[in-house]
Amino acid sequence: MKFEEFQLERNQSTWENKVDYNLTESGVHPGTLKTLFNSDFIEKIQNTEITYGFTEGSPELRESIASIYEGATIDNIQAFNGSAEANMVSILTLIEPGDEMVYMMPNYLQIYGFARGIGANVKTFHLKESLEWKPDLEELSSIVSDKTKLICICNPNNPTGSVLPKDMVHKIGEIAQRVNAWILSDEVYRGAELDGNECNSFWEIGYEKTIVNCGLSKAYGLPGLRLGWSISNKDYINQCWATHDYTSISIGRLSDVIGSYVLHPDNRLNTLDQIRKSLNNNLELFQNWLEGFGNHFRFIPPQAGAMAFVGYDWKINSSKLIEKLRDETSVMLVAGDWYGMDNYVRFGYGAKSADLKEALDRISPVLKTL
Repeated sequence: MKFEEFQLERNQSTWENKVDYNLTESGVHPGTLKTLFNSDFIEKIQNTEITYGFTEGSPELRESIASIYEGATIDNIQAFNGSAEANMVSILTLIEPGDEMVYMMPNYLQIYGFARGIGANVKTFHLKESLEWKPDLEELSSIVSDKTKLICICNPNNPTGSVLPKDMVHKIGEIAQRVNAWILSDEVYRGAELDGNECNSFWEIGYEKTIVNCGLSKAYGLPGLRLGWSISNKDYINQCWATHDYTSISIGRLSDVIGSYVLHPDNRLNTLDQIRKSLNNNLELFQNWLEGFGNHFRFIPPQAGAMAFVGYDWKINSSKLIEKLRDETSVMLVAGDWYGMDNYVRFGYGAKSADLKEALDRISPVLKTL
């Protein structure tokens, strides 16, 4: 196996801790134990033994996760070290060299690169800016075939923040069923919808060959827990568990305890409500700033997540642009190049409001020189 360089992750890991303001994150700025939880729960954390955790996730954690998805039980759930591990294990479990996989673009390219690295034949279909970053399902329908093993979706989408409406979710399910393909839906931004209405999960279509991967890093603002999960039919969960035994074995014990609490029905929506309030406030700040550049930017506001995918008309490559901003202002952004889409930049607007404002103020003079 030979893996191509994951440009986004390599650039983030190289620079995100070296700049004054990192706007490459697609989630909300995380809190602390003290600001997020009450004293009784903090005491429970402090008195939890740091043992090996449950390989599949504790019953309490899987019950909390199952409560999110109608009709699910703990047997439909496997817990992982972040949604990234859930994605990796899905590919290792399903894909063999030479298998055909169909992939939504633009997208977080972990699954794309990993599948190509193990020898999959990856075909792509595209979200269209002219359709407000929705797909043309005729394009998807035309490229799937009887050879298609897996169709990969990101909903809500990274980097555009678009959300598939219910009818599209079900139509994609119908396309997959027509060719007997699996669906893998990365739903790590589900719960961060700006209008407060949780979007439709692919779990809801009732198609047995569906896998939904999610986690606490984005919509819940808890990336340091490294807690993700897969939900699917029981047979797949047993298969991916066998794969999981060869990766990280189990999630961290404290991550399990905290995840069980955060995702419990008594607490989950309160957490998401606070996240959405913060996102809406910051998005308004960002849009007001954007208007100061007239027609140089074009922007379809996100429906979910903490990222804004913005096109620009300056005659400069996107990687060169973010390098210029990084070097001259110590502010880090994501280049559209890293998604295979030049002349776009992704702004993460989930930072603390004061930091977001300061970062935008810093880059304004440089952009105005363009």
